[in-house]
Amino acid sequence: MKKKTINLKEASFTQAINISAQWCKEWAEDLLSEEVLADRIAELIKSRNGLRGFFAYTLSDKDCFLLDKLPFSLIYKLNEGGDAVAEIVVKNLIMSSAQIIIHRRNNNHEYGIKSENISDRCKAILKLLQTKLVTKSVNQVLRDLDNMGNSFKNSTKYDSEQKEFIKKQILDISK
Repeated sequence: MKKKTINLKEASFTQAINISAQWCKEWAEDLLSEEVLADRIAELIKSRNGLRGFFAYTLSDKDCFLLDKLPFSLIYKLNEGGDAVAEIVVKNLIMSSAQIIIHRRNNNHEYGIKSENISDRCKAILKLLQTKLVTKSVNQVLRDLDNMGNSFKNSTKYDSEQKEFIKKQILDISK
């Protein structure tokens, strides 16, 4: 029987999430070294679906501690990912920060904690990525913030409280 393998560059978004979950589980159980995991992730994030799926899983899953520990080998590979990595992490910081405000308004503490965790993980990564890449992405967001919003098509713009909070979160990166 031939073992079915997935070409990482052709993985769907959902497959990338599942692959990331499996690898993180294997890493947490000491079945994968940090270096092997970092090499695998580097291959996965070369595609748009792989990049999105990896961060969708690792930023949001409360039981995945990879982005809390941030092994050096992973940071090295994320830096090799260049602008695409910096951009997606900055976007996740912006979205999670805006959601924190919404959850606070709605007194939804459970979702607020989840959004804060995503935001904290994003800031931790951004502090360790190459400064030029982060600065470029952050400056672009700051220029475009008035045209950005909560919805997929940005039809619902961020309000003034959200924008101020997003700016504060961005400033936290430099601390």
